[in-house]
Amino acid sequence: MSEGGIIEISDLHKTYRVGEVAIPALRGVDLTVQKGEFLSIVGPSGSGKSTLFHIIGGLAPPTSGKVVVGGQSLSALSDADRTRLRRTMVGFVFQKFNLLPNLTARDNIAVARFIAGQKGPVDSGFEEILRMLGIAGRLDHKPSELSGGEQQRIAIARAVVNRPAILLADEPTGNLDTENSQAVLELLRDLNRRLGQTVLMITHNPEAAAYGHHIVHMRDGRIIERS
Repeated sequence: MSEGGIIEISDLHKTYRVGEVAIPALRGVDLTVQKGEFLSIVGPSGSGKSTLFHIIGGLAPPTSGKVVVGGQSLSALSDADRTRLRRTMVGFVFQKFNLLPNLTARDNIAVARFIAGQKGPVDSGFEEILRMLGIAGRLDHKPSELSGGEQQRIAIARAVVNRPAILLADEPTGNLDTENSQAVLELLRDLNRRLGQTVLMITHNPEAAAYGHHIVHMRDGRIIERS
């Protein structure tokens, strides 16, 4: 693996068991992601993309192999330290917006700070992020009062409010129309370019994948090409 990778994965395997049946999801994945890289991950359903994300984000343990995030081997961390790393170093954006329906946009974003143990006002740079996302005037609205595109922008704001080094976006445009999809993709590219944020994005859309610096193609739990 090359030096300086913010994510370094070596011979990663993940096998799920359903009763006596073993279902391999990852079969020896090797991957290095450099700091500040925008990497798109594509492949058919069942290729292992989401499993890879869950392991990188500390949401699931591998069966075997090595995963190093920000210089820390996940297998060497306690559960508490792994949770702390996930809360402070990794932001998640999903196809489903996962906003709390009874809270305003502002409070949905604040929840992420509370979970990460952050206190006091956000830094001044976050106001620039809100302007970049175009949601500064929508923070006192609840999710039901927002369009799908606005809800996904709130979800992105929630993911980056703690300034994580890594943003994992799993089909972030899957529930959006063409116009809002393009806007969200451009926002992710802006976060990468202007803030130097490392972005990994799962997508089925070739046009969306083209926003990345490189594209990783997966099939049957393996990386078959990196372009």
